[in-house]
Amino acid sequence: MLLKKLLVWSLVSLAAVNVAHAQNAAYPTKPIRLIIPFPPGGGTDILSRLVAQKLTEANKWSVVPDNRAGAGGTIGITEAVKAAPTGYDIVMGQKDNLVVGPWLYGNLPWDPTKDLVAVAHVAYTPVVIATSANSKFKTLADVVAAARANPDTITYGSPGNGTTIHLAGHLFEKAANINIRHIPYKGSNPALMDALAGNVDLLVSSVPSAMAQIKAGKLRPLVVTSAARSSSLPDVPTVAESGYKDFDVSTWYGLLAPAGTPAAVVTTLNTEVNKLLANPEVKAAILAQGAEPVAMKVDQFSTLLKTDYAKWKGIVQASGAKVE
Repeated sequence: MLLKKLLVWSLVSLAAVNVAHAQNAAYPTKPIRLIIPFPPGGGTDILSRLVAQKLTEANKWSVVPDNRAGAGGTIGITEAVKAAPTGYDIVMGQKDNLVVGPWLYGNLPWDPTKDLVAVAHVAYTPVVIATSANSKFKTLADVVAAARANPDTITYGSPGNGTTIHLAGHLFEKAANINIRHIPYKGSNPALMDALAGNVDLLVSSVPSAMAQIKAGKLRPLVVTSAARSSSLPDVPTVAESGYKDFDVSTWYGLLAPAGTPAAVVTTLNTEVNKLLANPEVKAAILAQGAEPVAMKVDQFSTLLKTDYAKWKGIVQASGAKVE
């Protein structure tokens, strides 16, 4: 009798394993929703739609972009956290809303290291401080001189409160010991349009969001905020080169899924995204937008997320920046 029970149990277990393998092998069997936490037209949207398009083309999948903007990208992240952990809802997160926003807002109902699982790193990019081509500001030194002569009159637009970009502007204020006024927008594109129109003096933006207008000669880049110059803007100096030693603020983009998403699904997505990032055509498309494609294994991306989350708690607290 015992032998019979063991045999039955073994057969049942084997059948369950086979079903699980079949389900994982079949993934995906329906469209995958890619949540984009910012409006159309910005850097996150551009990269997300490129990844969605190329995953669809390469694998005959259906990856559907879905913009869910607001609160510095945290609304889209919140929606991803609440989604079913099946692999059919993923989100393009970034340093802004995953590791900076939580410490700025302080009341978000999720922890990115516990409520999300890292899937695939896509790219990183410096932040650019730019102005309209018609602006009187030719260099960062011009901005600092004007701000010191007339405190709180120079304005800068960003994609919203609680982003790395917002904090880049705030940290530069402190580094230069000046007082300039932050104007938050609901995404990169509205901030860009107002900068081009001269409604704000400066634009603080990801490079991908600003690149098209820089190439068109309508936007003048003054500096990038990374430690090294951007390969997409090699003639643009860094903030550190402009006299503010060790200044380094950049952001990264990557796909995440709700915690509990099957490991086999995460591995499948990671493998396919990394294949895309090795494709010369895709690499060139990402570089053309001002971002640097970087593939990572799941554990590498997970470590980056956890390390930056802990690191930026101290940076945000030291800055004194808060979002109510």
